[in-house]
Amino acid sequence: MAPVRVDLSDDQEFFRETARRFVEAEIPVSVVREWHEHPDGCPQGWWQSAAELGWTSLLVPESLGGGSISGCPIVDLTIVADEMGRGLVPGPFMPTNVVADTLGRSGTPQQQALLEGVMAGEVVLAWAFCEPGGDWTAGHVVAEASSSNGGYVLTGTKTAVEAGAQAHHLLVSAQAPDGLAQFLVPSDAPGMTITPQESLDLGRRFAEVRLDGVAVGPEALVGSPGAAAEADVERQILAMLVLQCADNAGAAARVLEFTVEYAFDRYSFGRPLASYQALKHRFANMKLWSEASQAAVDGAADALAAGQDEVRMASVAKSYVGDHSVELMQDCVQIHGGIGVTYEHDLHLYLRRATVNRGLFGTPGDHRVMLSKINGY
Repeated sequence: MAPVRVDLSDDQEFFRETARRFVEAEIPVSVVREWHEHPDGCPQGWWQSAAELGWTSLLVPESLGGGSISGCPIVDLTIVADEMGRGLVPGPFMPTNVVADTLGRSGTPQQQALLEGVMAGEVVLAWAFCEPGGDWTAGHVVAEASSSNGGYVLTGTKTAVEAGAQAHHLLVSAQAPDGLAQFLVPSDAPGMTITPQESLDLGRRFAEVRLDGVAVGPEALVGSPGAAAEADVERQILAMLVLQCADNAGAAARVLEFTVEYAFDRYSFGRPLASYQALKHRFANMKLWSEASQAAVDGAADALAAGQDEVRMASVAKSYVGDHSVELMQDCVQIHGGIGVTYEHDLHLYLRRATVNRGLFGTPGDHRVMLSKINGY
């Protein structure tokens, strides 16, 4: 049985079951495979169906038409992320939700007007943050926003922008004269070049975004430059970490499930493979990793919802889940034997996704370094 929070309310449990039934019925892994050649990763109509279930509105304030199941939006969203990981579901889930959260809190009324389309699945949002070199901290943003004619001119390069080529608007983080700032820029803005990138993850889409003198007016500014923008970026990073860890935890749990099933079906010397004690020990370890990963995700989500110790807990989750989800899947490849390394088997698709998640927004090693600094070492 897959690990799951023991404190879910009846409404949250119903929401989880609805998400799982939707994924299993509408987008089984066989369909995910068919969509690998789709330029957007998934059809727009399917994404709109997902939005109808509330997958894009949980972080949007009720005053703007959104709302959560439990009153803890990020906790509810991890339920969806977990199910998406279990089903290898593609789509612009993480960036759209994280940017929508920022617009709901710090956006102008004009910017918040976009959220109606976001919640309907008609508008896709992306966050252009990471830059060549792979540093995911706000203090190392190099892209510049220079003042010009009452507005700004954006220059720089962003990489690994999830849903960058599919987005209608991108939230661009850049250094302005008054400090770090964020700008909501339409994807067709003059001077912006978006180039799709190849990814180990065959389901999701990433892009490079080049900003060659992109002129924006003051109305593009999201929130205020300086400390306010840094706080928004910090929250965006934490939300991304929690969601990607939930995605990996769900994926790892699903891989362990079908590996155990396979080990009981596969016979070696007249006995089920799962009956050998050495493998029982390995399965016990993997079950521990899976349960602990879910607990780490839950702790990080609760901390972010409460606004207490959220930086440390997010780094704990990433450092643990990032490593152990990938190690669990590598063990499962070995247990499957030759079939586990074939393209026809689904296992490598989960491993690809988990490996990409592991490197986004800091590796587990990066977050262990961060934890040592937080703890004063």
